[in-house]
Formats: sequence, structure tokens, C-alpha cells
Amino acid sequence: MISIHRSYRIFLILPLLAVLLVTLASCHQNKKTKNDVPLARVQGKYLYESDLLGIFPKGISRKDSLVLAHNYIDKWVHTQLLLQQAEKNLPEDKLKFEKQLEEYRNSLITYQYENEYVKQHIDTTVSDKEIEQYYQNHLMDFELKENIVKVIYVILNKKAEKEKKLERTYNKIFRLPDSLLLDSLEKFAPTRSLNYSTDTNTWIPFNDVVKVFPIETYNQELYIKNHRFISLKDDNKVYLIKFVNFKIKDENSPLDLESRFIRSIIINQRKKLLIKKLQKDIFDEASKQKLFEIY
Repeated sequence: MISIHRSYRIFLILPLLAVLLVTLASCHQNKKTKNDVPLARVQGKYLYESDLLGIFPKGISRKDSLVLAHNYIDKWVHTQLLLQQAEKNLPEDKLKFEKQLEEYRNSLITYQYENEYVKQHIDTTVSDKEIEQYYQNHLMDFELKENIVKVIYVILNKKAEKEKKLERTYNKIFRLPDSLLLDSLEKFAPTRSLNYSTDTNTWIPFNDVVKVFPIETYNQELYIKNHRFISLKDDNKVYLIKFVNFKIKDENSPLDLESRFIRSIIINQRKKLLIKKLQKDIFDEASKQKLFEIY
């Protein structure tokens, strides 16, 4: 994608650009007023008191400002020494940065302008119909890499008083139709369980379920297909789990799991189209006004 590629490129060139700008700025170090106080010198290059203006945050204490100034001066000296050493040892062709600097500057400016243009003109509203259409047109791109499930569960204290009675009650509740099950759990579980969940919207990797509940299986696919409701125990807890839905590895990932990702894809496509249109409009307008010639 154009936007990602440019962001990455600019991320890479910023440190180099900063060093190059320091180099250029140092060429003007000696053009100071007579009243400016020199703070450091590396051969013929000077750092002046005025160069430190603007580096101190508002409200900084005198002690902290001295530390900050000392660190700035120390860094400047180290940078100048390194630059001068590089200038001595690099061949002449490696020291000509004018073209690179111009390209970097052009990239930064156009990137910032395109970014601002997109912010002002992008439509970030994506309908459910658009998301579903993209999903159906790209089903091959949405293949599950692992088994996923939707679960309702309750965790009880195995050593609690009346635990057996509670377990029997929950066993009855978990055999109710889903709508009644959820309603009953919301009323009953908050005060009569260690933990519970009635979230039927979130897909969870089955590997994460195994980490929480003492499920033992060598074939996840068969286990998921053959167990709708399970009751498990360890030394301290009782686990009641109902698998509301499941999807097996290599099947198509469900739309509700992918909708957020698809939305971001659609918006990125719109960004690319906006930038392409911006570039074309600028070119067409300049061509109409005869602002350029190609020889």
C-alpha cells in the first residue's frame, strides 16, 4: 500500500536527515554576533549560548536546566567529532548530500500534504453492506489459522458450602435454551460464582480456552465437534462450559471476527484513491494553465 510504504521510508530517513541538517547548520556556527558567548569548540566549529535557546522546557529548575545544557553541549561535541572524523575518512562522492537532501525534503513535504488532504476529505463511514461485500469477494483471504469458539461459562469454588447444590442448579441452567440460559446466568451467577461470562459475541482461540480450563485433548477438532456442554473439576474449582459456536482451522474466518480488519482495508483503499485523485487533479490543473513543459 502506498501510504504504508511511504511512512516506512520516511521513518528510515528521518535519523539520517537529522544528522545531515546538523552538518549544514554547523557551517553557519561562526556567523554569530560579537556579544554571543561561545560554550564549546571542536576545531573551527563553535557552539554558542544562543544555540541553546528554546531547548529548556517551561518551569524547569535551575539545577535541571544546567544538567540539560551540559548534556546538550556534550552531545554537540560528540556529534562534531564524529562528523569531522567522517569528513576526513569518507571519499568525496560520499559527502555530496544535496540531491539526497532535496529528495528527502520533497518526500517529507508531499507526505505531510497528502496526509493533511486525506484527513480533511476521507469518508470513514463504512456500511455493513460494504464490509460483507468485501468479505464475500475475498473469502480466500480469510482462512482460519487455528480453531476458535464462542463460550458461556461459570467457575465455582469446589470447597464452598453448598457447592454440590449449586453445581446441580447450574447443570439445569446450562441445559436451558440460550436466551433463558443467558438471562438466568445474569441474575444468578454474579453472587453465586467465582467468575462467569455470558459473552456470546466474542470469538476466542481454543488454545486460550485450554489455558484457562482443565481441558485435556489430543484432537481439538473432534473435541469441539463432540462437546457442546462440559463440566470439569480440578483441586479447587468446578468449571461449567457451553460452546455456543465454533469454527475449525482452515475454514473461512467468520465475518464478525474480520469486520474491523475489513473496515480498515476499505478506508486504506479510499486513502489511496484520494491521493491518486489529488495528484491527478494537480497535474490536470497545471497542464490546463500551462505551468510546466516536458521536453
